[in-house]
Amino acid sequence: MATDILNCAKKGGASGCETEVSDGFGQNVTVRKGEVETIEYNRDKGLSVTVYIGKRRGHASTSDFSQQAVDDTVAAALSIAKYTAEDDCAGLADADLLARDFPDLDLHYPWDLSVEEAIQFAQACEAAAFKVDKRIVNSEGACISLSESHFIYANSSGFMSGYPTSRHGISCAVIAGQNDNMQRDYWYSVARDANDLETIEHVGKKAGMRSVARLGAKKLTTCEVPVLFEAPVASGLIGHFVSAISGSSLYRKSSFLLDSIGKEVFAPDIQIHEIPHIKKGLASSIFDDEGVATNERKVIENGKVQGYFLGSYSARKLGMRTSGNAGGNHNLIISNGAPLEFSTLLKKMDKGLLVTELLGHGINPVTGDYSRGVAGYWVERGEVCYPVEEITIAGNLKDMLHGISAVGNDVVVRGSKQCGSLLINQMIVAGT
Repeated sequence: MATDILNCAKKGGASGCETEVSDGFGQNVTVRKGEVETIEYNRDKGLSVTVYIGKRRGHASTSDFSQQAVDDTVAAALSIAKYTAEDDCAGLADADLLARDFPDLDLHYPWDLSVEEAIQFAQACEAAAFKVDKRIVNSEGACISLSESHFIYANSSGFMSGYPTSRHGISCAVIAGQNDNMQRDYWYSVARDANDLETIEHVGKKAGMRSVARLGAKKLTTCEVPVLFEAPVASGLIGHFVSAISGSSLYRKSSFLLDSIGKEVFAPDIQIHEIPHIKKGLASSIFDDEGVATNERKVIENGKVQGYFLGSYSARKLGMRTSGNAGGNHNLIISNGAPLEFSTLLKKMDKGLLVTELLGHGINPVTGDYSRGVAGYWVERGEVCYPVEEITIAGNLKDMLHGISAVGNDVVVRGSKQCGSLLINQMIVAGT
C-alpha cells in the first residue's frame, strides 16, 4: 500500500511524498465490584499521506483501505498542496539522516489472553485491593488491557520500514471510606511483554493501600517548604522541560527556555540521557516519524542543555538539523549519579510536602509559572505524618528544575520518561 501511494503521488505531480500505513487491535476488560462492567474490542487502521509540490505541502488521511479511497486520499493531498503557500522549511527529512540499520528492539509480544481469562485476572486484582482493609467500600474497577499494532513508514527518498509493537496493562482504582470521609487512589502497570507487568495481586494491593493511606486527609496552612514529587508524578516535570525545548515551542518563541543550549537549567549534578534502543522500551524506536535514525545522546550534562528535541521542519526554522525526534522523545533516563532510597529522600527533606497526585492545569509555557492543585502527605523529621488535600503548590519551572536537590532510585517505568522521585528544595504551598 505504501508503495502504491508513493507511485500515485509521483504520477500526480508530487516532487516528494511520505506516507504511514498502520493496523492494530486492542482488548479491554473492566470489572467493578466483582462483576463485568465492560468488554471492549477495537480494530484500528489508517493511512496518512503528505505530498510536496516544490515547497508547497498537502496532507490527507483515511481509514478506508480500498483502492479508490487510497487514490482519493492522494488526490486530496495533492489538491491541498496546490493551494497552500510556499514554505521554505517544508520537505522530507534530509536523505543522509535516514535510518539504514534496523536492529530488532523486541517491541512485539503478543498476549494470548481470552476474555474469560482477562475477567478472572481483573476480578483477582480488584479482590486483592478489597482485602487490604475493610474500609475499602467501593471500586472504580480493575482493568486488563492488551494491544498490538504494526506500521510501515515510507517516503520518496527511498526509505521504507516498519515493525510490530505491543502494549499491555493492568490497573485498579478503589475508594476507601471512614465516617464521612471518602478517598480514592489507584495503581497501574504497563509493559510491552505481559511477563514484565507487575503481578495482578501487587497492583490491586497497591491501589488498596494507597486509598486507605489517604483517609483522614487535612488541609495545610500556607508555607514555603521543600516538595518531594513521588516518581509517578515526577516524570510530569520532565515532560514540561521536554516541551519547553521542543522545536515547535522554540521557533514559535512560546517557551521559557529559549536559547538554552549550553546553559545550566538543572542542578549541576543532573544528567538526562536519551536512549532510543532499549530492548522492550516503551518509547524505543529505530527511527522517528520521518525515518530519521535515532541515536543515543546526552540531553542534559552536568545540568546544562546539550541539545533540543527537533523534527526536520522545526530544525530548519531554527537553522539547525533534526535530532531524530519527530513524534517525540525516546526513553529519557534521569539521574544524578547518586540516586537515593525513598526513605532517604524523606529524611533529606526533613520537613515538607510529599506530592502523590497532581490536579488541574496551571502551567504557563512562556513564563514557566507553575501552579497545580495537589494531594499527598505532610512530612516532619523525615517521616510521613498525615495525608493532606485541597492545597496548591506554586513556583516557576526554571527555579524548580534548577532546584532539584535529590533523585530517587524508585523508578516507575510507564512511558518515555524514566525517573525516580524528585526533591525540590523550595516551593510555595498554599492552603488555609
